[in-house]
Amino acid sequence: MSAIRRIDVTLKDHDYAVHVGSGARRLLPAVLEELGVGRVALVSAVPERELPDPGVPFTVVPVADGERHKTLASVESYCRAFVEAGLTRSDAVVACGGGTTTDTVGLAAALYHRGIKVVHLPTTLLAQVDASVGGKTAVNLPEGKNLVGAYWQPSAVLCDTDFLRTLPRRELLSGYGEIARCAFIGAGDLRGLDLTEQIVASVTLKASVVARDERDQGPRHILNYGHTLGHAIERATDYAWRHGEAVAVGTVFAGLLAGRLGRVGQDRVAEHREMVESFGLPTWLPSGVPVTTLVELMRRDKKKGKDADAGLTFVLDGPRGVELVPRVDEHLVSSVLADLPSGPAPTPA
Repeated sequence: MSAIRRIDVTLKDHDYAVHVGSGARRLLPAVLEELGVGRVALVSAVPERELPDPGVPFTVVPVADGERHKTLASVESYCRAFVEAGLTRSDAVVACGGGTTTDTVGLAAALYHRGIKVVHLPTTLLAQVDASVGGKTAVNLPEGKNLVGAYWQPSAVLCDTDFLRTLPRRELLSGYGEIARCAFIGAGDLRGLDLTEQIVASVTLKASVVARDERDQGPRHILNYGHTLGHAIERATDYAWRHGEAVAVGTVFAGLLAGRLGRVGQDRVAEHREMVESFGLPTWLPSGVPVTTLVELMRRDKKKGKDADAGLTFVLDGPRGVELVPRVDEHLVSSVLADLPSGPAPTPA
């Protein structure tokens, strides 16, 4: 096993480690032993032969990854599988899959017996750099993305980069969408690093932000950079656009909107597009989706406050750095969106 990097997430009531590197999944038995776990349910989107032996009695629960399965019905099915597996509050759940799996299984773990330990084994780049870390768990409703959820921190996260070797190019691009936006929220330009170091840098940034604001009361809003429009694009295309692709467009839009508001200069605006394009990510809106539809979906964003009727809320760059900007005029938002070209979902070779 090559050297595995460790990032500690230090919270007020709960600390845990994120391990990143080739073979990280093989740390699972030691992690479970340290947690004192007697039995686990391995909720997995990968073949059983790719799962590590947890070293304790276990039940494999198959899961279908993807946004279409990120539902309350899935949460119920997992909880019923936990009952069949005989899990008690002293046992644990292991979530092995992409970001939709860690989100959905994490919520099931938060609800089962009012909270059971969960260990994440993220298998996609998107999940490794972002979704599996930070304790946000949620599922979608027909009305919007991530509208039902809970904060439930994992007991450990094992980011085995070997999972990424066979990842389809488009899934890698989705992860790069989160890496690209990290450049504007404190991580700096990560393009010169190898993939493992990009993951480590992204997780280190997120760990530092979550440590300061576990429950989205302030600084953690910066992690939503590019996500307000990104989530709207996902929903408007019925998730035909991947999360990272949509966030990439949202990042370009955030730069343009900040420029139109006079918060940043044109060089900084151009830097957003250049960063996204350099990763091979889209910088256009999905064809066939009216601007009015995107604006309506953004009205449902979770960040809006009690004065939400006064406009939209975005996380934007500015003279004081990235911050939450409320009451942005919808006509201005529509005008900026109208300036973006449109096209099909990316189809990388």
